[in-house]
Amino acid sequence: MANPEHLALLERGVAAWQEWRLRSPQMVPDLSNANLSGKQFADIDLSGANLNGTLLCNTNLNGADCTKATFNNANLMRVSLVKATLKEAEFVNATLSVANLNGANLSHAILIGADLKVALMRHADLSHADLSATELYGADLRNADLDEANLSRANLSTAMLIAANLSMATLTRANLDRAECGQATFYRTNLHAATLTDAHFAGALLLGADLSHANLSGVNFSWSNLSRANLAKADGRKANLRGANLSRANLSHANLTEANLRGANLSEAILTDTELVGADLIDVKGDRTQFNSATMPNSSRY
Repeated sequence: MANPEHLALLERGVAAWQEWRLRSPQMVPDLSNANLSGKQFADIDLSGANLNGTLLCNTNLNGADCTKATFNNANLMRVSLVKATLKEAEFVNATLSVANLNGANLSHAILIGADLKVALMRHADLSHADLSATELYGADLRNADLDEANLSRANLSTAMLIAANLSMATLTRANLDRAECGQATFYRTNLHAATLTDAHFAGALLLGADLSHANLSGVNFSWSNLSRANLAKADGRKANLRGANLSRANLSHANLTEANLRGANLSEAILTDTELVGADLIDVKGDRTQFNSATMPNSSRY
């Protein structure tokens, strides 16, 4: 439960709270399980505070310093944390649906199992954050930095990841169905066994990405850079890879039935036992491509 003295100080307003924090830097604020919904706390110092189980629905925390604060199991539905500092903060199993986190700094934050449905996270810094098993359905992550973030088993269905940076992020078994990932960077990203059905990656950078065993059915990879990517045993039926750079990519045992590979670069790609029945291979560039045992389409389309 919250410390009554700390709650009383907070009730006196942000200015009084800030003065107390300056005078008592060694004190750890305990606001756990308190009801702070709808309050105005812009620019407040909550660094290191215990906010576990706290109600913060519709609360204004824009510009707040919440470095290393804990919000585990807290309810922050519709909270506003625009440009807030949340470095190394904990949000395990917290509710942040429809929250506004645009421009917030969440680097190294722990958000395991958090609910971030339809949250606004444009230009947010989520580098090195742990978002494993998070609910990010419909979240807006345009231009967000997710460098080396852990998104394993996260639900990113219909999420907006346009121009986001996911370099070296982990998305194993993540769900990206119908996600918008155009112009995003997936350099050496781990997408092993991820589901990307009907997602859009047009113009994305997937250099060296691991897409092995991934469900890529109907995905739009047109003009994307998949050079050196691992698509072994991926299900890419009816995928759009028109003009994609697949040079030195591993497509062994992948299913590319009826895929659009028109104008794609398959130079030095590995297509051992790749299924290409019905695929469009017109104008494909394929110097030293290894078509060993690949099941090819009709010659009229190659």
